[in-house]
Amino acid sequence: MGRELLSAKNSTVNSGRNPLTDTRQNSINLPERPTILGWARSSVGSKGRQAGGVIVFLAVLGALVLLFHFTRESAPPYHWEFGVVWSFLPTLLRGLLLTLEITVLSIVFGMFLGIFVAAARLSGNLLIRVPVTGYIEVMRGTPVLVQLIWIFYVLPILAGIKLSGLESAVVAFSLNLGAFYGEAFRAGIQSVPKEQVETAEVLGLTYSQRMHYVVLPQAARNVLPVLLSISVNLFKDTSLVSALGVSDLMFLGESVATNVFRPLEILTTVAVIYFLVAFPITILVRRLELHLNRHRRK
Repeated sequence: MGRELLSAKNSTVNSGRNPLTDTRQNSINLPERPTILGWARSSVGSKGRQAGGVIVFLAVLGALVLLFHFTRESAPPYHWEFGVVWSFLPTLLRGLLLTLEITVLSIVFGMFLGIFVAAARLSGNLLIRVPVTGYIEVMRGTPVLVQLIWIFYVLPILAGIKLSGLESAVVAFSLNLGAFYGEAFRAGIQSVPKEQVETAEVLGLTYSQRMHYVVLPQAARNVLPVLLSISVNLFKDTSLVSALGVSDLMFLGESVATNVFRPLEILTTVAVIYFLVAFPITILVRRLELHLNRHRRK
């Protein structure tokens, strides 16, 4: 028995492993401890994840109602009058149309810019890749509001180019989206297996044919959920153009709330309008991600 223990000890020393400190061995032998997060992930299905946004929204709304219920005795009474909203609803919808116009124009211009940005990022020429990389880092590392104000106020001073509030908003959002779209396109192109590109090259396809028939279709399918998510965030960020005096949904909502002295009712309606537009697209993005994941597994 002593010889067996001695030989086991010598084998442990010779192998250079300590059974007390060898994390590889202990990680295999020790069972994984169940956690609440792991139980939630395993118990909640895809439909539950899709309804997660609604549940969170209702939970926050319920918490606000309870807070109002328990504090209304100590707080001064406030009488909600949502009837005033109906009188100014056409004004708010007119602001929503301008918000959607800014969103669509910025997405179109940002999409074209993102394609060129992705091509420049994949270029082997340092004189092209380095400046574009700097542009991406600046756009992604600074607040959108600062970019809006800089283009609206600073650009006329430095370059003598004076733009209206609407034009400044479209230019700023397009430049911002170009950076994010470009990185998304670059990641999608690089996600295509190199074996497929090499096979297409062996078959005699030119560079443009390889991009058109092999690379771009797969890259577009991979980055489509990301592009939709970025676009939804842009729609919500358009509320910042009210700082430039653009008559979007947020600006008109603030103006109406100031004139009728009903900020809670008007601004709550504005928030609901933003939610009703953005949330269905969020659900579409989640369904699309699930569909693409199932397609990849096949």
